[in-house]
Amino acid sequence: MAVQEAGQGAGRETGRGARQGAHGGGCTCGDCPYGAREGHRRAVAAFLAERDELASGQGLPAAVAHSAGASRQWVSDALTQSADLVAERGRAEGKVWLGLVWRRTLIAVWGTVVVLLLVQSLTALGAGWTSARPVEPGRDGQRHGHDDRLSTSRVVAAGWILFVVYAVLVLAGRLAGASSHTERDSLIAGLELARGAGIVTVLAVVCAIAVLVRRVVGLRVLGQRLQKVRADRPRAADLLTDDSGRGSFADIQYVVLGAVALVFAAVRLARRPEQLPDLPWGLAVVVLISAATYVAAKYAEGGRPVILSVVRAREAGDLDAPIRTGDDIEIRGAGFVPPGAQSADRLSRMVVRIGAVHVHVPLVPVPGGFSNPSDAVLTVPVPADVEPGRVEVQVVTAAGVETNRVEIDVTD
Repeated sequence: MAVQEAGQGAGRETGRGARQGAHGGGCTCGDCPYGAREGHRRAVAAFLAERDELASGQGLPAAVAHSAGASRQWVSDALTQSADLVAERGRAEGKVWLGLVWRRTLIAVWGTVVVLLLVQSLTALGAGWTSARPVEPGRDGQRHGHDDRLSTSRVVAAGWILFVVYAVLVLAGRLAGASSHTERDSLIAGLELARGAGIVTVLAVVCAIAVLVRRVVGLRVLGQRLQKVRADRPRAADLLTDDSGRGSFADIQYVVLGAVALVFAAVRLARRPEQLPDLPWGLAVVVLISAATYVAAKYAEGGRPVILSVVRAREAGDLDAPIRTGDDIEIRGAGFVPPGAQSADRLSRMVVRIGAVHVHVPLVPVPGGFSNPSDAVLTVPVPADVEPGRVEVQVVTAAGVETNRVEIDVTD
């Protein structure tokens, strides 16, 4: 009841915020970018304050304060409800943000196209077409992976595709303005494979890697050899980090070396706009090695979560004893928390099967985070519904991946 009252209080607070004027400074309705962002910010702040308060032992109802198990369950349920509210506000902010970015991207792309056409048209008057100047390849909207994160392989491939398309359009524009057969023949010769073999090879490889990586990741997820948790929205940092937000060597070197080669090709196009950029084979090989490293890292990352052992959790002063119903058990292993699942709403989805009973892993708050669950250790109670005898224990992570089964003996 206390948890429900807290949720109703949060709902009333949200309603008051939504009525503070038409998208004013306190707007949290989610109908505008500011409102969605402000609503998410307030929900996060409220959750962090509640978590730290409960971690310090404050805010517990008197009805459950006498029982450690009841207190832990109440705290876990309260934090789960608050975390669900934060996740809902985060998804709302992500949708608004994506819509805003998509509109701005379309305006920027079409504006750039119009400007280029105007420049080419104006410079074509009188003295003819001028040498084209390169523009930095722009972002093509959102290149999402299947987990709502920016896909490094797709963004790199998209950058090379846009650059090659622009280079060909530059040649086409110059060809349209050529006034002599000799100049037209020279421009057509600029499209020969011998002059653009390096850049064509790099383009083919990065496009093939974008397709291959998607296939590899999809098969590994379906085979439960890789855990993927959806993100609220794509971020620019996704290009250089793994799912947990830590810097990834494979992604960083692939993006950096690809960007360096792309800048070099843009300079070559600016110097000689009458032909495809002749990317030196030495630089092309460097990009290919970087791409091979990226693919190898995708094959090597991840792994299935595993239970190594299950023991009875013992507090200071307790006597050694077998596992009985009502006791806490400690599950030791690896990979229980997938990358990107460190938030409370993800952690609350973890489940432990003890025999035929599904036990949700309780959230145990500490200042600044949670002590349970963790990536290597889970602590859960053995419910009274578990039949005494030999039963199997299995963990289901937030990504839906199941671990191996370990048998334990439960006594009366």
